[in-house]
Amino acid sequence: MSRKLFGTDGVRGTANAHPMTAEVALRLGAAAGRYFRTDGRNGHRVVIGKDTRLSGYMIENALTAGLTSTGMNVLLLGPVPTPAVGYLTRSMRADLGIMISASHNPAHDNGIKFFGPDGFKLSDEAEAAIERIVAGAIEPARPENIGRARRIDDGLGRYVEYAKTTFPARDQLSGLKVVVDCANGAAYKAAPEVLWELGAEVIPVGVSPNGLNINERCGSTHTRTAAEAVVAHGADLGIALDGDADRVMILDENGEVADGDQIMALFAARWAAAERLRGGALVATVMSNLGLERFLAARGIGLERTAVGDRYVVERMREGGFNLGGEQSGHIVMTDYATTGDGLIAGLQFLAAMAESGQRASELVRQFETVPQLLRNVRYAPGREPLEAGPVRQAIARAEARLNGTGRLVIRKSGTEPLIRVMAECEDEALLAEVVDGIVDAVRAAV
Repeated sequence: MSRKLFGTDGVRGTANAHPMTAEVALRLGAAAGRYFRTDGRNGHRVVIGKDTRLSGYMIENALTAGLTSTGMNVLLLGPVPTPAVGYLTRSMRADLGIMISASHNPAHDNGIKFFGPDGFKLSDEAEAAIERIVAGAIEPARPENIGRARRIDDGLGRYVEYAKTTFPARDQLSGLKVVVDCANGAAYKAAPEVLWELGAEVIPVGVSPNGLNINERCGSTHTRTAAEAVVAHGADLGIALDGDADRVMILDENGEVADGDQIMALFAARWAAAERLRGGALVATVMSNLGLERFLAARGIGLERTAVGDRYVVERMREGGFNLGGEQSGHIVMTDYATTGDGLIAGLQFLAAMAESGQRASELVRQFETVPQLLRNVRYAPGREPLEAGPVRQAIARAEARLNGTGRLVIRKSGTEPLIRVMAECEDEALLAEVVDGIVDAVRAAV
């Protein structure tokens, strides 16, 4: 059975349109409950967190109905970061964790991400099994075995206290002024609180969610807002999170942005020097810049590349025993601290590097010179397969021949949106533009 609901990061789509409807969410909840509650006992539990989207109420209620109908007890966390759900699933000994979020997508989208009892995202096999249950007849629990649901008031506080423990010296943030842009999303309470309690002077941005303004001209996908705040307030650092706070971009005191590649380069070099980089390598995706690969190689550090998606990064990390990985987009995965990308904890680790080195952010954000990279997206109608079209395949072959080993070409379908992503790297920027334009034109003609 081919997967129709699950993409690279759970189920995602436009709210109130398939698959992000109340009906599908109810069946997903019931199917997940049936998958995890295999022994008929009533002690099974699931924690559910969400970001600040208006549609989160609808999806939360539908999931709760489905889960309790199959005998699962539901613990509702309210708005919390995605990594908090991973942490609390394990901490609270739950069988399942669910995050309701479309991450960096606009407010009209939503999504459902599943975590196993170990706090890690479910495997492809588990998701496929749940999807098979969704497609069939779902057996409900007996009336006396219907599950219960209740709100958990201290879930956010538990995560805040844990996040603080990942910072090595709590008094070292005193005297630092930090802008934190929470994208009007899931971390709008947690992130400013953690930074303030660790001693920083905090300038919060994007902390007034109204259900419709998540990621709107703020956060890690629109860093201009945080950059302007850093400069205006004379801050030492900016931390820009996305809607569910599993991504981060770091801004120095001048408002210059460091993406995930630069952050990973800094951490990998520091951890290797301290002999705490397990496996002697960093795990990143095919989208990470060639400059990162060269930087690591010069220091004797390996680079393990995976398919795009933080779940594939984590899978490779677990397979190989690595403890540092991530994506250029800002997912920074540190399995010493978290089971998934955690933008806030990554920000704290950057602050720790500043405190321990005595260097300004501007001296740390530029670890290597990037190889010119161009990424363009082409939207297509769901159900189409533009990459299978003959003219598109021919355009890709021509581009590879023109690069002839002088650069890289990555063409792929987005796992979260109906987009074809065309990315190339090459020192010759004119050639770079030509090869990308040629492929984009062919894809557009095909769609």
